[in-house]
Amino acid sequence: MANENLPLSYKGHPLRRKDNLIYYGTMAEKYIIMLQVLSAKEQNGLSIANKVSVQLQLTDPDLKSRDRVVKKSEKDSLYAAMDVAAVWLDRALSGK
Repeated sequence: MANENLPLSYKGHPLRRKDNLIYYGTMAEKYIIMLQVLSAKEQNGLSIANKVSVQLQLTDPDLKSRDRVVKKSEKDSLYAAMDVAAVWLDRALSGK
């Protein structure tokens, strides 16, 4: 039986979802990824994201929201967006 208290994570970083926004990473680090599902299609009774915005953001609360964005892109699936997000976040946190 899985422990219900463990947060959902992907490649070692936590995931948090609020409506159509998914936050990847932790606010204790310098960077976080924000994924926003812009549109979805219905397939076999399930809603599948077909347009996702990916943003690498600084977590500094003193910056305006538009000044926090370091990189941004749009992808055609949640899988492609998460793939890019994992690479961007790992590179940003390692200082590359």
